[in-house]
Amino acid sequence: MTTSAEIQVHNALLDDPQAMRRQMATDGFLFFRGLLPADEIVALRRKILEVCDSYGWIAPGTELMAGIADPSADGMEPFCGVGVPPEAYGDVQRLESFHRLAHNPAVVDMLGQLFDESVLVHALKIARLMIPAKGNAPTPAHQDHIFIQGSKTVYTCWIPLGDCPRELGGLSVLRGSHRLGVLPVRAAEGAGGRHVIFSDDVPQEWFETDFQVGDVLVFHSLTVHKSIPNRTENQIRLSADFRYQPPSLPIETKSITPHCNVLPWEEIYAGWESKDLQYYWEQYDLDFQEHDDSLVAVQEG
Repeated sequence: MTTSAEIQVHNALLDDPQAMRRQMATDGFLFFRGLLPADEIVALRRKILEVCDSYGWIAPGTELMAGIADPSADGMEPFCGVGVPPEAYGDVQRLESFHRLAHNPAVVDMLGQLFDESVLVHALKIARLMIPAKGNAPTPAHQDHIFIQGSKTVYTCWIPLGDCPRELGGLSVLRGSHRLGVLPVRAAEGAGGRHVIFSDDVPQEWFETDFQVGDVLVFHSLTVHKSIPNRTENQIRLSADFRYQPPSLPIETKSITPHCNVLPWEEIYAGWESKDLQYYWEQYDLDFQEHDDSLVAVQEG
């Protein structure tokens, strides 16, 4: 049985860490309205849309911040599940404000309460510029752990970079799915290229909402989630995926590398005004774990 419901807002739990942990243990996700400052999100949105505009992907005569794509523009072939080619994605990864958003105290403090210990922000940070174009299929239902690996106690914060109603293609999470363990997968279109395989007796209770600027959806690395199809004709959906864990737990090496190795760190950092977030993970004595290829292996038959 598959159902869909509205995500409950959990802002009231921010002052009650034990209740927050119980809620996460039950559902596998938490949702906070307006946790991040809107002005910070809007400023980053503008910079990313300026990147799109520099490649000619914004429809002429439209307001930049509306994020309306020009369907006749060339060069929008997606790369690595992020929606745009590597040259443009490299320009986004160079943005200091994009990386700094992941370290916002409101998010880090919330996760510190959830962990009840210090918080390591993964260096690998993902931006998605989902321009309605051929090849930009919705992200299939999956668990982040098979891609992140390391400890299972890793949490993803999914952050819309602008208002994101359902028709623009937000995120949907499957309640309680983190308790199912690591699920087998089949090949699928969309970011990651893997879709979980459910047994017939697993009820699918999906939760979603119309996201607003400043909202944060945080979920466990085993929580099954998927993107909702972008049903607009030509509006770009911008979002960010940031990952967090206690630094005392194992971590896979790619979590401290640039996403998809689109650029080396020295090129990403070249134009930054501050050095405080450059190579910040080196202050920790991290326990690196080998990548397990079997977790992403497609089940036959």
